[in-house]
Amino acid sequence: MLPSEAEPGSAVELYALDIVLWGVLPYVMVVVLVGGLVWRYKYDQFGWTTRSSQLYESRLLRIASPLFHFGLLAVIAGHFFGLVIPMAWTQAAGMSQEFYHFNALFVGGIAGVGTLGGILLLIYRRRTTGPVFMATTNNDKTMYVVLTAAIVFGLWTTLASVFEGEHGHNYRETVAPWFRSLFILQPDIAAMAAAPFSFHLHTLVGMALFVIWPFTRLVHAFTAPFHYLFRPYIVYRSRDTERAGAATGAPTARTTGTAARRGWSAVGTRDRDTRNR
Repeated sequence: MLPSEAEPGSAVELYALDIVLWGVLPYVMVVVLVGGLVWRYKYDQFGWTTRSSQLYESRLLRIASPLFHFGLLAVIAGHFFGLVIPMAWTQAAGMSQEFYHFNALFVGGIAGVGTLGGILLLIYRRRTTGPVFMATTNNDKTMYVVLTAAIVFGLWTTLASVFEGEHGHNYRETVAPWFRSLFILQPDIAAMAAAPFSFHLHTLVGMALFVIWPFTRLVHAFTAPFHYLFRPYIVYRSRDTERAGAATGAPTARTTGTAARRGWSAVGTRDRDTRNR
């Protein structure tokens, strides 16, 4: 047991388990996450996919998928704002703690409920649609359990802050400093140890989610198909100019003296093979 200071005037007793959970485990998680992504990309590129089941059922998917993904984006933005941006910065910008707390609860509550509703609809769809359920692996089931648990526990911490009111725990004084300290390789273990159990549980489940991330369908989140923004909605291909010109009466390679390119050629896009040459 080690005495330490989480914040001025409050002594926190550190145990060996605190050091393992908040000083060692985060870096183990990063190693597994990065190493797993490298391994998956190198040896399982064909498996780097969502294994979409839209062909089996699309009615529920059109509702559940946007609800989950847009809700998750809002949750990620809220975590970034709360954990990365120090409280002193928002106060210097004129944002009071009360105003921040209200917005965090209001926006975070809506985002959390939307994300939870989306994942529950996806699970319901997967369980009640025969072909989708048959395509569900044990890997998928584990992923859904951990992902849902992370959302539920995160929503729990948000709702707990609502009922506790002004006496609620301010995670920007404990969890946030610990999170930022990890990036400078000086983990503030005492700060995280001072946080309530609900935040500990949410953090541990979140780390478990990132540990399994590279080995599940969630890996598709690290693939950003930016080239799709510059592709036509429909990829057109044209026949060689010799046949096309003969059919329409337009000038052909024979009349213009240019060499005709045989076969089909891409129009308006550039194939992946061309970029990789």
